[in-house]
Amino acid sequence: MQYPLPIAHLIDAYMRLPGVGEKTATRLAFYTMDMPEKDVEDFSKALIQVKNDIHQCPICGNITEKEVCDICSNPNRDQTTIMVVEQPKDLMAFEEMGEYDGLYHVLHGVLSPMDGIGPEEINIKSLITRLQKNDDVKEVILALNSTPEGESTAMYISKLIKPAEIKVTRLAAGLSVGSDIEYANSITLKRAVQGRTAL
Repeated sequence: MQYPLPIAHLIDAYMRLPGVGEKTATRLAFYTMDMPEKDVEDFSKALIQVKNDIHQCPICGNITEKEVCDICSNPNRDQTTIMVVEQPKDLMAFEEMGEYDGLYHVLHGVLSPMDGIGPEEINIKSLITRLQKNDDVKEVILALNSTPEGESTAMYISKLIKPAEIKVTRLAAGLSVGSDIEYANSITLKRAVQGRTAL
């Protein structure tokens, strides 16, 4: 039996989300259909609002609804340290930890030649430009996931930064190989930041 077209379209839309297969998408579609109309309207407005109002900070690449994100525009942050993360959700994880008060740079991905993702596809060039324009930065912390792609990206960035004589460090043990930063608890992240090592 085929679903009516509007439901089929909704199932297809949900299946575009990462990790959502046909069964989950179908369940979500029927749940959405049973929601009060106001909740559905609020949900759709939230989707449109996030697409219209959220953009990348021109300095660090974090997501923001302002011209420049709150972290970059905060003069009380440590201007001598930049932590490089893969995604905004990783930045949020470190902010929730509350132990790091420096700046960030969000790559929005990692190098993955198999997937056709090279240096031009992620936010590396702007990091190098940022470092060239800012003499205050003394350390760059590469806080990337411990995956082959994360490791190769860290090494690539490290080689680009070395000539600038800026200290480049990597998060310490505490994050197991293959683990994602967003799922690590605050104690693990704190130990990783405190025990970072030079590259």
